[in-house]
Amino acid sequence: MSIAPLSVTRTASRDLPDAALDRVLRRIVLTGLALVLLVPLARASTEALGWLPLWLVGMPAMAWWALHRFRLPAGWMGSRMARRRRSPQARRVRVRVPALARAA
Repeated sequence: MSIAPLSVTRTASRDLPDAALDRVLRRIVLTGLALVLLVPLARASTEALGWLPLWLVGMPAMAWWALHRFRLPAGWMGSRMARRRRSPQARRVRVRVPALARAA
């Protein structure tokens, strides 16, 4: 019996989320967003569930983001790096204070 070595190789099939689950979560997020925007009662808070927009939009959106392994949008990092200055970091200049003359 041969045992395959445990390696962390990522293939293209592992990087892609399940298409059916992706489609379902996307529909749940869009439906919850439509409910929150169009139905005033969906913006309320209940004793049993708490704040409804959290459960209708927030939690499904986090599940959808987790399905995509918490990746950020492609343009997010590029715009952040473009704003960053390429100059060296400023250094603090030490000012030498002359010692007070001692009284003899």
